[in-house]
Amino acid sequence: MGTEPVAPTQTPRRNGGDLVVETLTALGARTVFGIPGQHALGLFDALSRSDLAFVSSRVENNAAFAADGYARATGEVGVLFLSTGPGALTALAGLQEAYATGVPMIVIASQIPLEGLGARRKGMLHQLDDQKASAANVTKSQRTVHHASGIPSAIQDAFSDALTVPHGPVWVEIPQDVLLNEVFVPPVHDALAEVLEQPARAELVDEAVQWLTDARRPVIVAGGGVRRAGAEAELLAVAEALRAPVVCSPGGKGAFPWDHALSLQSWVEDRHVTDVLEDADVLLVVGSALGEVTSNYYTLAPRGRLIQIDAEPRVLESNGPALGLRADARLALAQLAGRLPAREPDGRAEQTVRRTLDAVRERLDAQDLALEQGFMAGIRDAVPDDAQTFWDMTIAAYWAWSCWDARSGAFHSAQGAGGLGFGFPAGIGGALGTGRRALAVSGDGSAMYSIAELATAVQHAAPVTWLIVDDGGYGILREYMQDAFGKATATELARPDFVALAGAFGVPAERVAPEQVGDALRRAWQAEGPNVVVVETTLRMFAPTHLAEDGD
Repeated sequence: MGTEPVAPTQTPRRNGGDLVVETLTALGARTVFGIPGQHALGLFDALSRSDLAFVSSRVENNAAFAADGYARATGEVGVLFLSTGPGALTALAGLQEAYATGVPMIVIASQIPLEGLGARRKGMLHQLDDQKASAANVTKSQRTVHHASGIPSAIQDAFSDALTVPHGPVWVEIPQDVLLNEVFVPPVHDALAEVLEQPARAELVDEAVQWLTDARRPVIVAGGGVRRAGAEAELLAVAEALRAPVVCSPGGKGAFPWDHALSLQSWVEDRHVTDVLEDADVLLVVGSALGEVTSNYYTLAPRGRLIQIDAEPRVLESNGPALGLRADARLALAQLAGRLPAREPDGRAEQTVRRTLDAVRERLDAQDLALEQGFMAGIRDAVPDDAQTFWDMTIAAYWAWSCWDARSGAFHSAQGAGGLGFGFPAGIGGALGTGRRALAVSGDGSAMYSIAELATAVQHAAPVTWLIVDDGGYGILREYMQDAFGKATATELARPDFVALAGAFGVPAERVAPEQVGDALRRAWQAEGPNVVVVETTLRMFAPTHLAEDGD
Protein backbone atom coordinates (compact mmCIF):
# COMPACT_ATOMS: atom_id res chain seq x y z
CA MET A 1 0.00 0.00 0.00
CA GLY A 2 1.39 3.38 -1.05
CA THR A 3 1.90 6.36 1.23
CA GLU A 4 0.54 9.83 0.73
CA PRO A 5 3.18 12.30 -0.51
CA VAL A 6 4.38 14.77 2.10
CA ALA A 7 3.67 18.37 1.13
CA PRO A 8 6.78 20.51 1.16
CA THR A 9 7.06 22.90 4.08
CA GLN A 10 6.34 26.42 2.90
CA THR A 11 7.93 29.48 4.38
CA PRO A 12 5.20 31.97 5.31
CA ARG A 13 5.02 34.82 2.85
CA ARG A 14 6.34 38.01 4.43
CA ASN A 15 4.73 41.36 3.75
CA GLY A 16 5.30 45.00 4.67
CA GLY A 17 3.60 44.40 7.98
CA ASP A 18 6.33 41.92 8.88
CA LEU A 19 8.93 44.64 8.40
CA VAL A 20 6.97 46.81 10.84
CA VAL A 21 6.74 44.23 13.61
CA GLU A 22 10.30 42.98 13.05
CA THR A 23 11.67 46.51 13.38
CA LEU A 24 9.60 47.27 16.47
CA THR A 25 10.76 44.02 18.08
CA ALA A 26 14.39 44.77 17.23
CA LEU A 27 13.99 48.18 18.87
CA GLY A 28 12.80 46.54 22.09
CA ALA A 29 9.02 46.92 21.84
CA ARG A 30 7.02 44.31 23.76
CA THR A 31 3.41 45.41 23.52
CA VAL A 32 1.18 47.05 20.92
CA PHE A 33 -2.16 48.78 21.52
CA GLY A 34 -4.86 49.47 18.97
CA ILE A 35 -7.83 48.22 16.97
CA PRO A 36 -7.72 46.35 13.63
CA GLY A 37 -9.01 48.03 10.49
CA GLN A 38 -9.43 47.31 6.80
CA HIS A 39 -6.33 49.13 5.58
CA ALA A 40 -4.25 47.88 8.52
CA LEU A 41 -4.83 44.16 8.00
CA GLY A 42 -1.25 43.64 6.85
CA LEU A 43 -0.05 44.85 10.25
CA PHE A 44 -2.27 42.42 12.11
CA ASP A 45 -1.44 39.50 9.86
CA ALA A 46 2.21 40.12 10.67
CA LEU A 47 1.46 40.31 14.41
CA SER A 48 0.44 36.65 14.23
CA ARG A 49 4.03 35.81 13.26
CA SER A 50 5.66 37.94 15.95
CA ASP A 51 6.29 37.83 19.68
CA LEU A 52 4.64 41.21 20.24
CA ALA A 53 1.69 41.19 22.63
CA PHE A 54 -1.39 42.97 21.33
CA VAL A 55 -3.91 44.76 23.55
CA SER A 56 -7.21 45.21 21.75
CA SER A 57 -9.06 48.31 22.94
CA ARG A 58 -12.65 49.18 22.09
CA VAL A 59 -12.17 52.84 21.10
CA GLU A 60 -9.09 54.25 19.37
CA ASN A 61 -8.86 57.23 21.70
CA ASN A 62 -8.69 54.85 24.64
CA ALA A 63 -6.04 52.79 22.85
CA ALA A 64 -3.94 55.96 22.64
CA PHE A 65 -4.45 56.59 26.37
CA ALA A 66 -3.50 52.97 27.11
CA ALA A 67 -0.28 53.19 25.09
CA ASP A 68 0.44 56.48 26.91
CA GLY A 69 -0.10 54.87 30.32
CA TYR A 70 2.09 51.93 29.32
CA ALA A 71 4.90 54.27 28.32
CA ARG A 72 4.66 56.32 31.52
CA ALA A 73 4.64 53.24 33.75
CA THR A 74 7.40 51.27 32.03
CA GLY A 75 9.68 53.98 30.63
CA GLU A 76 9.41 52.30 27.22
CA VAL A 77 8.08 53.75 23.99
CA GLY A 78 4.34 53.17 23.71
CA VAL A 79 3.27 51.58 20.42
CA LEU A 80 -0.11 52.24 18.82
CA PHE A 81 -1.57 50.69 15.65
CA LEU A 82 -4.34 52.68 13.96
CA SER A 83 -6.52 52.15 10.93
CA THR A 84 -7.13 54.83 8.32
CA GLY A 85 -9.52 57.78 8.49
CA PRO A 86 -12.06 57.45 11.34
CA GLY A 87 -9.77 55.19 13.35
CA ALA A 88 -6.83 57.54 13.05
CA LEU A 89 -8.90 60.65 13.76
CA THR A 90 -10.57 59.12 16.81
CA ALA A 91 -7.17 58.67 18.46
CA LEU A 92 -6.09 62.30 18.14
CA ALA A 93 -7.42 63.55 21.50
CA GLY A 94 -5.50 60.78 23.27
CA LEU A 95 -2.36 61.70 21.36
CA GLN A 96 -2.82 65.34 22.37
CA GLU A 97 -2.34 64.30 26.01
CA ALA A 98 0.85 62.38 25.19
CA TYR A 99 2.15 65.32 23.14
CA ALA A 100 1.37 67.90 25.81
CA THR A 101 2.94 65.79 28.54
CA GLY A 102 5.98 64.61 26.59
CA VAL A 103 5.28 60.88 26.48
CA PRO A 104 7.34 58.87 23.94
CA MET A 105 5.08 56.94 21.59
CA ILE A 106 5.21 55.63 18.04
CA VAL A 107 1.97 55.55 16.06
CA ILE A 108 1.77 53.26 13.03
CA ALA A 109 -1.27 54.36 11.03
CA SER A 110 -2.42 52.67 7.89
CA GLN A 111 -3.32 54.60 4.75
CA ILE A 112 -5.35 54.07 1.62
CA PRO A 113 -3.42 52.45 -1.30
CA LEU A 114 -0.67 54.47 -2.93
CA GLU A 115 -2.69 55.22 -6.04
CA GLY A 116 -5.30 57.12 -4.02
CA LEU A 117 -2.99 59.34 -1.99
CA GLY A 118 -3.70 63.00 -2.56
CA ALA A 119 -6.62 62.30 -4.91
CA ARG A 120 -10.36 62.12 -4.59
CA ARG A 121 -10.91 60.34 -7.88
CA LYS A 122 -11.03 56.90 -6.33
CA GLY A 123 -13.53 57.75 -3.58
CA MET A 124 -11.90 55.17 -1.30
CA LEU A 125 -13.32 54.14 2.05
CA HIS A 126 -11.80 56.09 4.99
CA GLN A 127 -10.04 58.49 2.61
CA LEU A 128 -8.85 61.86 3.94
CA ASP A 129 -7.38 64.71 1.92
CA ASP A 130 -4.27 64.66 4.11
CA GLN A 131 -4.38 62.27 7.04
CA LYS A 132 -0.85 63.10 8.14
CA ALA A 133 -1.78 66.79 8.43
CA SER A 134 -4.53 65.84 10.89
CA ALA A 135 -1.87 64.48 13.23
CA ALA A 136 0.44 67.49 12.95
CA ASN A 137 -1.02 69.27 16.00
CA VAL A 138 -0.61 66.31 18.34
CA THR A 139 2.63 64.59 17.29
CA LYS A 140 6.29 65.64 17.13
CA SER A 141 6.80 64.52 13.56
CA GLN A 142 4.94 62.74 10.76
CA ARG A 143 6.18 60.42 8.00
CA THR A 144 4.57 58.55 5.11
CA VAL A 145 6.36 55.43 3.83
CA HIS A 146 5.92 54.85 0.11
CA HIS A 147 7.82 51.58 -0.35
CA ALA A 148 8.48 48.55 1.82
CA SER A 149 12.26 48.92 1.90
CA GLY A 150 11.79 52.26 3.64
CA ILE A 151 9.81 50.83 6.56
CA PRO A 152 12.69 49.81 8.88
CA SER A 153 14.52 53.11 8.54
CA ALA A 154 11.34 55.15 8.98
CA ILE A 155 10.42 53.34 12.19
CA GLN A 156 13.96 53.48 13.51
CA ASP A 157 14.10 57.22 12.88
CA ALA A 158 10.70 57.68 14.48
CA PHE A 159 11.86 55.80 17.59
CA SER A 160 14.87 58.09 17.84
CA ASP A 161 12.61 61.11 17.49
CA ALA A 162 10.21 59.90 20.19
CA LEU A 163 13.06 59.36 22.65
CA THR A 164 15.01 62.54 21.91
CA VAL A 165 14.05 65.38 24.24
CA PRO A 166 11.52 66.80 24.25
CA HIS A 167 9.90 63.38 24.23
CA GLY A 168 6.60 62.85 22.45
CA PRO A 169 4.51 60.77 20.08
CA VAL A 170 5.57 60.42 16.44
CA TRP A 171 3.43 59.42 13.46
CA VAL A 172 4.33 56.91 10.73
CA GLU A 173 1.69 56.08 8.13
CA ILE A 174 1.96 53.24 5.64
CA PRO A 175 -0.41 52.64 2.69
CA GLN A 176 -2.47 49.48 2.58
CA ASP A 177 -0.71 47.97 -0.42
CA VAL A 178 2.75 48.63 1.04
CA LEU A 179 1.67 46.68 4.14
CA LEU A 180 0.12 43.82 2.17
CA ASN A 181 2.51 43.27 -0.72
CA GLU A 182 5.09 40.52 -0.51
CA VAL A 183 8.55 41.82 0.34
CA PHE A 184 12.02 40.60 -0.50
CA VAL A 185 13.74 42.76 2.11
CA PRO A 186 15.52 40.42 4.53
CA PRO A 187 14.07 40.05 8.04
CA VAL A 188 15.07 42.84 10.43
CA HIS A 189 17.31 41.40 13.13
CA ASP A 190 18.62 44.52 14.82
CA ALA A 191 17.83 48.21 14.86
CA LEU A 192 19.25 51.14 16.76
CA ALA A 193 17.42 54.23 17.93
CA GLU A 194 20.06 56.92 18.34
CA VAL A 195 19.03 59.53 20.90
CA LEU A 196 20.62 62.94 20.65
CA GLU A 197 21.83 64.36 23.94
CA GLN A 198 21.09 67.99 24.68
CA PRO A 199 23.30 69.55 27.34
CA ALA A 200 23.02 73.24 28.09
CA ARG A 201 25.29 75.70 26.33
CA ALA A 202 28.42 76.43 28.36
CA GLU A 203 28.03 80.22 28.48
CA LEU A 204 24.45 79.86 29.72
CA VAL A 205 25.55 77.45 32.43
CA ASP A 206 28.25 79.94 33.46
CA GLU A 207 25.65 82.69 33.79
CA ALA A 208 23.19 80.49 35.66
CA VAL A 209 25.88 79.39 38.10
CA GLN A 210 26.75 83.03 38.79
CA TRP A 211 23.13 84.01 39.39
CA LEU A 212 22.53 81.05 41.71
CA THR A 213 25.80 81.50 43.60
CA ASP A 214 24.90 85.12 44.30
CA ALA A 215 21.28 84.38 45.20
CA ARG A 216 20.16 84.85 48.80
CA ARG A 217 16.68 83.32 48.43
CA PRO A 218 16.77 80.78 45.57
CA VAL A 219 13.70 78.60 45.00
CA ILE A 220 13.23 75.72 42.55
CA VAL A 221 10.18 74.60 40.55
CA ALA A 222 10.49 70.99 39.36
CA GLY A 223 8.27 69.99 36.44
CA GLY A 224 7.53 66.82 34.54
CA GLY A 225 10.72 67.20 32.52
CA VAL A 226 12.72 66.30 35.64
CA ARG A 227 10.85 63.01 35.98
CA ARG A 228 11.03 62.17 32.28
CA ALA A 229 14.77 62.81 32.27
CA GLY A 230 15.36 60.69 35.37
CA ALA A 231 16.98 63.72 37.00
CA GLU A 232 15.81 63.21 40.58
CA ALA A 233 19.34 62.73 42.00
CA GLU A 234 20.69 65.78 40.16
CA LEU A 235 17.77 67.91 41.37
CA LEU A 236 18.39 66.84 44.96
CA ALA A 237 22.08 67.70 44.64
CA VAL A 238 21.34 71.21 43.30
CA ALA A 239 18.65 71.90 45.90
CA GLU A 240 20.86 70.82 48.79
CA ALA A 241 23.84 72.77 47.48
CA LEU A 242 21.72 75.92 47.23
CA ARG A 243 19.62 75.22 50.34
CA ALA A 244 16.67 76.07 48.08
CA PRO A 245 13.04 75.14 48.70
CA VAL A 246 11.57 72.94 45.93
CA VAL A 247 7.97 72.77 44.77
CA CYS A 248 6.89 70.12 42.26
CA SER A 249 4.32 70.78 39.58
CA PRO A 250 1.59 68.12 39.19
CA GLY A 251 3.59 66.61 36.33
CA GLY A 252 6.77 66.78 38.38
CA LYS A 253 5.27 65.12 41.43
CA GLY A 254 7.80 62.63 42.76
CA ALA A 255 10.81 64.45 41.33
CA PHE A 256 11.78 65.62 44.85
CA PRO A 257 11.28 63.74 48.15
CA TRP A 258 7.90 64.76 49.60
CA ASP A 259 9.08 64.86 53.23
CA HIS A 260 12.46 66.48 52.62
CA ALA A 261 13.10 69.52 54.80
CA LEU A 262 13.33 71.65 51.62
CA SER A 263 10.15 70.27 50.04
CA LEU A 264 7.18 72.57 49.46
CA GLN A 265 5.53 69.45 48.09
CA SER A 266 3.05 70.20 45.28
CA TRP A 267 0.82 72.94 46.63
CA VAL A 268 1.20 75.05 43.50
CA GLU A 269 -2.43 76.15 43.61
CA ASP A 270 -2.16 77.71 47.06
CA ARG A 271 -1.27 81.38 47.21
CA HIS A 272 1.09 80.86 50.15
CA VAL A 273 3.36 78.77 47.91
CA THR A 274 2.98 81.25 45.04
CA ASP A 275 4.16 83.98 47.44
CA VAL A 276 7.36 82.01 48.14
CA LEU A 277 8.03 81.69 44.40
CA GLU A 278 7.46 85.40 43.88
CA ASP A 279 9.77 86.32 46.77
CA ALA A 280 12.72 84.35 45.38
CA ASP A 281 15.57 86.52 44.17
CA VAL A 282 16.39 83.70 41.70
CA LEU A 283 13.66 81.26 40.67
CA LEU A 284 15.05 78.14 38.96
CA VAL A 285 12.38 76.40 36.87
CA VAL A 286 13.35 72.99 35.52
CA GLY A 287 11.26 70.96 33.09
CA SER A 288 8.14 73.09 33.46
CA ALA A 289 6.50 75.59 31.15
CA LEU A 290 5.10 77.46 34.17
CA GLY A 291 1.74 76.77 32.62
CA GLU A 292 -1.76 77.36 33.84
CA VAL A 293 -1.71 75.21 36.99
CA THR A 294 1.93 75.66 38.02
CA SER A 295 1.69 79.44 37.68
CA ASN A 296 -1.45 79.32 39.87
CA TYR A 297 -3.55 80.30 36.87
CA TYR A 298 -1.12 82.94 35.68
CA THR A 299 -1.16 84.88 38.95
CA LEU A 300 2.54 84.11 39.52
CA ALA A 301 4.58 87.30 39.06
CA PRO A 302 8.22 86.68 40.03
CA ARG A 303 9.98 89.74 41.42
CA GLY A 304 13.45 88.27 41.07
CA ARG A 305 15.42 86.73 38.23
CA LEU A 306 14.13 83.64 36.44
CA ILE A 307 16.23 80.75 35.10
CA GLN A 308 14.29 78.29 32.97
CA ILE A 309 15.65 74.93 31.83
CA ASP A 310 13.58 72.97 29.32
CA ALA A 311 14.16 70.68 26.36
CA GLU A 312 11.28 72.31 24.49
CA PRO A 313 12.55 75.68 23.21
CA ARG A 314 9.05 76.99 22.59
CA VAL A 315 8.28 77.20 26.31
CA LEU A 316 11.40 79.15 27.25
CA GLU A 317 10.48 82.69 28.30
CA SER A 318 6.91 82.03 27.17
CA ASN A 319 5.47 83.37 30.43
CA GLY A 320 8.01 86.08 31.20
CA PRO A 321 11.63 87.12 30.69
CA ALA A 322 14.14 84.48 31.73
CA LEU A 323 17.60 83.10 31.21
CA GLY A 324 16.49 80.20 29.05
CA LEU A 325 18.59 77.04 28.78
CA ARG A 326 17.42 74.60 26.14
CA ALA A 327 18.60 71.30 27.56
CA ASP A 328 17.69 67.92 28.93
CA ALA A 329 16.90 68.41 32.62
CA ARG A 330 19.30 65.73 33.86
CA LEU A 331 22.25 66.99 31.86
CA ALA A 332 21.64 70.63 32.77
CA LEU A 333 21.18 69.93 36.46
CA ALA A 334 24.34 67.81 36.45
CA GLN A 335 26.19 70.72 34.86
CA LEU A 336 24.95 73.03 37.63
CA ALA A 337 25.55 70.54 40.44
CA GLY A 338 29.18 70.18 39.41
CA ARG A 339 29.76 73.92 39.63
CA LEU A 340 27.67 75.22 42.53
CA PRO A 341 29.47 75.67 45.85
CA ALA A 342 27.70 73.98 48.74
CA ARG A 343 26.23 76.41 51.26
CA GLU A 344 26.35 75.94 54.98
CA PRO A 345 22.84 75.20 56.25
CA ASP A 346 21.51 78.12 58.28
CA GLY A 347 17.94 76.86 58.64
CA ARG A 348 16.30 79.77 56.86
CA ALA A 349 15.05 77.80 53.86
CA GLU A 350 13.79 74.99 56.06
CA GLN A 351 11.97 77.53 58.22
CA THR A 352 10.35 79.03 55.12
CA VAL A 353 9.16 75.58 54.07
CA ARG A 354 7.72 74.74 57.50
CA ARG A 355 6.00 78.10 57.83
CA THR A 356 4.51 77.86 54.34
CA LEU A 357 3.21 74.31 54.71
CA ASP A 358 1.74 75.17 58.12
CA ALA A 359 -0.05 78.13 56.54
CA VAL A 360 -1.42 75.91 53.75
CA ARG A 361 -2.69 73.43 56.34
CA GLU A 362 -4.32 76.16 58.42
CA ARG A 363 -6.07 77.52 55.32
CA LEU A 364 -7.43 74.07 54.42
CA ASP A 365 -8.60 73.43 57.97
CA ALA A 366 -10.52 76.72 57.92
CA GLN A 367 -12.55 75.75 54.85
CA ASP A 368 -14.77 72.91 56.15
CA LEU A 369 -13.11 70.32 53.93
CA ALA A 370 -13.09 67.35 56.29
CA LEU A 371 -14.91 65.16 53.75
CA GLU A 372 -12.41 65.90 50.98
CA GLN A 373 -9.32 65.62 53.15
CA GLY A 374 -10.54 62.39 54.74
CA PHE A 375 -11.42 60.92 51.34
CA MET A 376 -8.00 61.66 49.84
CA ALA A 377 -6.25 60.38 52.98
CA GLY A 378 -8.29 57.17 52.79
CA ILE A 379 -7.12 56.54 49.23
CA ARG A 380 -3.51 57.34 50.06
CA ASP A 381 -3.46 55.08 53.13
CA ALA A 382 -4.89 52.13 51.18
CA VAL A 383 -2.79 52.28 48.03
CA PRO A 384 0.71 50.75 48.31
CA ASP A 385 3.62 53.17 48.27
CA ASP A 386 4.99 51.82 44.99
CA ALA A 387 1.70 51.78 43.08
CA GLN A 388 1.26 53.52 39.75
CA THR A 389 -1.80 55.79 39.86
CA PHE A 390 -3.67 57.31 36.90
CA TRP A 391 -6.04 60.24 37.40
CA ASP A 392 -8.72 61.55 35.10
CA MET A 393 -9.87 65.19 35.00
CA THR A 394 -12.05 65.02 38.10
CA ILE A 395 -12.19 66.88 41.41
CA ALA A 396 -10.34 64.07 43.19
CA ALA A 397 -7.50 64.50 40.68
CA TYR A 398 -7.47 68.26 41.19
CA TRP A 399 -6.97 67.58 44.88
CA ALA A 400 -4.32 64.98 44.08
CA TRP A 401 -2.33 67.50 42.01
CA SER A 402 -1.60 69.27 45.27
CA CYS A 403 -1.89 66.74 48.09
CA TRP A 404 -0.92 63.32 46.68
CA ASP A 405 2.38 61.96 47.95
CA ALA A 406 3.73 59.81 45.11
CA ARG A 407 6.21 58.03 47.43
CA SER A 408 8.06 55.27 45.54
CA GLY A 409 5.28 54.86 42.99
CA ALA A 410 4.37 57.27 40.22
CA PHE A 411 1.55 59.78 39.76
CA HIS A 412 0.09 60.24 36.28
CA SER A 413 -2.72 62.60 35.38
CA ALA A 414 -4.31 64.13 32.31
CA GLN A 415 -3.49 67.74 33.15
CA GLY A 416 -1.26 68.11 30.09
CA ALA A 417 -4.11 68.49 27.60
CA GLY A 418 -6.97 68.12 30.06
CA GLY A 419 -9.17 65.74 28.08
CA LEU A 420 -11.65 63.39 29.71
CA GLY A 421 -11.32 59.61 29.73
CA PHE A 422 -7.60 59.22 30.42
CA GLY A 423 -7.64 57.47 33.79
CA PHE A 424 -9.00 53.97 33.19
CA PRO A 425 -7.43 53.11 29.80
CA ALA A 426 -4.09 54.58 30.92
CA GLY A 427 -4.37 52.49 34.08
CA ILE A 428 -4.95 49.38 31.95
CA GLY A 429 -1.83 50.16 29.93
CA GLY A 430 0.22 50.79 33.05
CA ALA A 431 -0.97 47.64 34.78
CA LEU A 432 -0.31 45.43 31.75
CA GLY A 433 3.09 47.01 31.24
CA THR A 434 4.32 46.44 34.78
CA GLY A 435 2.30 43.34 35.63
CA ARG A 436 1.34 45.01 38.91
CA ARG A 437 -1.95 46.43 40.12
CA ALA A 438 -2.57 50.07 39.24
CA LEU A 439 -5.16 52.55 40.46
CA ALA A 440 -7.31 54.54 38.03
CA VAL A 441 -9.50 57.38 39.32
CA SER A 442 -12.39 58.92 37.36
CA GLY A 443 -15.54 60.91 37.91
CA ASP A 444 -18.86 59.59 36.62
CA GLY A 445 -18.67 61.94 33.63
CA SER A 446 -15.18 60.91 32.57
CA ALA A 447 -15.91 57.24 33.35
CA MET A 448 -18.49 57.17 30.56
CA TYR A 449 -15.77 58.06 28.05
CA SER A 450 -13.97 54.81 28.78
CA ILE A 451 -16.64 52.43 30.08
CA ALA A 452 -16.22 50.15 27.04
CA GLU A 453 -12.67 49.41 28.16
CA LEU A 454 -14.06 47.22 30.94
CA ALA A 455 -14.20 44.61 28.17
CA THR A 456 -10.54 45.23 27.38
CA ALA A 457 -9.58 44.88 31.04
CA VAL A 458 -11.45 41.57 31.27
CA GLN A 459 -10.07 40.21 28.00
CA HIS A 460 -6.49 40.89 29.05
CA ALA A 461 -6.95 40.24 32.80
CA ALA A 462 -5.51 43.67 33.58
CA PRO A 463 -4.79 44.10 37.32
CA VAL A 464 -6.34 47.55 37.57
CA THR A 465 -8.64 48.98 40.23
CA TRP A 466 -11.00 51.65 38.93
CA LEU A 467 -12.25 54.13 41.53
CA ILE A 468 -15.29 56.04 40.20
CA VAL A 469 -16.34 59.11 42.18
CA ASP A 470 -19.99 59.58 41.22
CA ASP A 471 -21.39 63.07 41.87
CA GLY A 472 -24.05 62.96 39.18
CA GLY A 473 -22.43 65.27 36.65
CA TYR A 474 -19.38 67.20 35.57
CA GLY A 475 -18.46 68.22 39.10
CA ILE A 476 -15.65 70.68 38.49
CA LEU A 477 -17.58 72.42 35.70
CA ARG A 478 -20.60 72.63 37.99
CA GLU A 479 -18.44 74.33 40.61
CA TYR A 480 -16.85 76.70 38.10
CA MET A 481 -20.24 77.77 36.74
CA GLN A 482 -21.79 78.22 40.15
CA ASP A 483 -18.88 80.41 41.22
CA ALA A 484 -18.96 82.46 38.00
CA PHE A 485 -22.70 82.72 37.29
CA GLY A 486 -24.50 81.64 40.46
CA LYS A 487 -25.91 78.57 38.70
CA ALA A 488 -24.74 75.61 36.64
CA THR A 489 -26.10 74.74 33.21
CA ALA A 490 -25.86 71.39 31.37
CA THR A 491 -23.59 69.84 33.99
CA GLU A 492 -26.01 67.24 35.38
CA LEU A 493 -25.87 63.75 33.87
CA ALA A 494 -27.96 60.63 33.73
CA ARG A 495 -25.61 57.77 34.42
CA PRO A 496 -25.81 54.01 34.84
CA ASP A 497 -25.58 51.89 37.94
CA PHE A 498 -21.82 51.49 37.66
CA VAL A 499 -21.74 48.46 39.98
CA ALA A 500 -24.37 46.62 37.94
CA LEU A 501 -22.72 47.67 34.68
CA ALA A 502 -19.32 46.41 35.81
CA GLY A 503 -21.01 43.15 36.81
CA ALA A 504 -22.40 42.81 33.30
CA PHE A 505 -18.81 42.78 32.04
CA GLY A 506 -17.89 40.20 34.67
CA VAL A 507 -15.91 42.73 36.72
CA PRO A 508 -16.27 42.62 40.53
CA ALA A 509 -17.54 45.92 41.89
CA GLU A 510 -18.83 47.47 45.07
CA ARG A 511 -20.38 50.75 46.16
CA VAL A 512 -19.14 52.27 49.42
CA ALA A 513 -19.49 55.46 51.43
CA PRO A 514 -16.62 58.01 51.25
CA GLU A 515 -15.32 57.07 54.69
CA GLN A 516 -15.10 53.42 53.59
CA VAL A 517 -13.00 54.02 50.47
CA GLY A 518 -9.77 52.90 52.11
CA ASP A 519 -11.16 49.54 53.20
CA ALA A 520 -12.70 48.98 49.76
CA LEU A 521 -9.40 49.71 48.00
CA ARG A 522 -7.51 47.38 50.33
CA ARG A 523 -9.93 44.60 49.42
CA ALA A 524 -9.60 45.42 45.75
CA TRP A 525 -5.82 45.27 45.98
CA GLN A 526 -5.93 41.66 47.14
CA ALA A 527 -8.04 40.50 44.19
CA GLU A 528 -7.10 39.22 40.74
CA GLY A 529 -7.81 41.03 37.46
CA PRO A 530 -9.84 44.23 37.15
CA ASN A 531 -12.27 45.53 39.76
CA VAL A 532 -14.32 48.64 40.41
CA VAL A 533 -15.05 50.73 43.50
CA VAL A 534 -17.84 53.32 43.28
CA VAL A 535 -18.24 56.17 45.76
CA GLU A 536 -21.30 58.40 45.49
CA THR A 537 -20.32 61.77 46.91
CA THR A 538 -19.85 65.39 45.93
CA LEU A 539 -16.40 66.79 46.57
CA ARG A 540 -15.51 70.48 46.62
CA MET A 541 -12.24 72.10 45.65
CA PHE A 542 -10.23 74.03 48.20
CA ALA A 543 -9.93 77.79 47.81
CA PRO A 544 -6.32 78.92 47.21
CA THR A 545 -6.86 82.09 49.27
CA HIS A 546 -9.08 83.19 52.11
CA LEU A 547 -12.10 85.14 50.95
CA ALA A 548 -10.73 88.24 52.66
CA GLU A 549 -7.64 88.02 50.46
CA ASP A 550 -9.53 87.96 47.15
CA GLY A 551 -8.63 90.93 45.02
CA ASP A 552 -5.52 91.81 47.03
